[in-house]
Amino acid sequence: MKGFHYIISALLLVASCSCGGSSDSSDQPQAVTISISPGTYSAEYEKEEATFTVECSGEWSVYSESSWITTSKARDAKSFTATIAANTTYDSRTGYAVVKSGVTTKKVEVTQAGTPLPEVDDSITVPAGYKLVWHDEFNEGTEPSSDWYYETGGGGWGNNEQQTYVKCYTPSGEQLATVADGKLTIKLAKIDGTVYSIRMNTNQSWTYGYFEARLKLPKGKGTWPAFWMMPKNYTSWPDDGEIDIMEEVGYNPNYVSSSIHCKAYYHSINTQKTAERYLAGAQDDFHVYACEWTKDYIRTFVDGEELFYFANDGKNDYTTWPFKNPFYLKLNLAWGGDWGGAQGLDESCLPATYEIDYVRVFQPE
Repeated sequence: MKGFHYIISALLLVASCSCGGSSDSSDQPQAVTISISPGTYSAEYEKEEATFTVECSGEWSVYSESSWITTSKARDAKSFTATIAANTTYDSRTGYAVVKSGVTTKKVEVTQAGTPLPEVDDSITVPAGYKLVWHDEFNEGTEPSSDWYYETGGGGWGNNEQQTYVKCYTPSGEQLATVADGKLTIKLAKIDGTVYSIRMNTNQSWTYGYFEARLKLPKGKGTWPAFWMMPKNYTSWPDDGEIDIMEEVGYNPNYVSSSIHCKAYYHSINTQKTAERYLAGAQDDFHVYACEWTKDYIRTFVDGEELFYFANDGKNDYTTWPFKNPFYLKLNLAWGGDWGGAQGLDESCLPATYEIDYVRVFQPE
C-alpha cells in the first residue's frame, strides 16, 4: 500500500509541475495599436472627400457606420479616404468611419453641417412656430430652375386624362412652363392635334411642415389644375398616400377643394375624405392655398381660412395614416379626365394658363 501511495503522489507532482509552470511570453498575442490622423473631421454641407492617415501594428480594414459616408482604403495601406455625401437637410449630423484590425477597432467622428436656411425677406410671412426651409419665388431665369423636374408623356395618368405632358417645351418648340414677371405660367395648348401641358415636381421631399402657394387658376371646361403632394418612396396608389392641397375643375369654376387619399379612404370605394368651397375670383385673381401637415393631422387653408381637416386616428395603421414619410410637391394642369372632363371639353378655352406666384415650404422650428 505504501508503494501505491508513493506512485500516486509522484503522478500528482508531475501533473502539478506541468500545469503550473511558467509560460513563454512570446506565445501570447500582441496587442494591436491603431492611430488615425486627424482623429475627428468637420465637413461643410456639400459633398467632399477627406483623407486620413493610419498607423497600425497589424493588417487593417476600414468601413463606415453611416450611410452618407463611404470609405476606401489606399493601396499603400497607409491611409483611407472618406467620401461624405451632400447633406440636403437643414440639420447637422454625426457619423463614424471605423478602422479594424483583428478584434481592435478605432473610430473617427465625422460631423457635417446642414444646408443653410434660405434667407427670409420682409415680404415673406412665416407661420408661427415654423421656419422657412425652401421656396421658389420665380424671380430668376425664363423657365423653372433645377429645383424642379418634369414628368412627361400621355396615357391618361390613371384618370383618362387627354393631355400629353412635356419637359418645358413642346416638340415644335413652344414653351409651356415660363418664368417671367415674378411668376411661373403653365400653359395648356393644342398644337398639331395634340393637347400639351406641364406636370412638375420638387426635387426635395419633406416629412411634415407648412406648404404654401399663391395661385391663379385657369378658365375653361376641361381644365383641371392642381397643387398637391406624393410620397418620395412611392410603390402603390392609394396605399402610400396622396395629399391634394388644391384642385379645381373648369366646369365648376371657382369651387376649390382639398382631399387626402390612402388605402382606407379614396373615391373609388366611396370613402374619400375631401372638402370643397366656393371662392369668388379663383380664376381671376391670385389666392393663397396652404397645407399644415403634422404627425397628428392634415389641414388645408384658403387665404388663411381652414378648408379641410383630417386627423390621425392614432392607431398606427398604415391603411389610414401613411402620412409619416417624405412627400414632394407637385404642380400640374390636366385636360379632361374622369373628373376634369366629366361634363365634356371646350377647346375654345385653349390655350389656358395656370399662374403660380410662389411656392414655399416651412418646417417646425
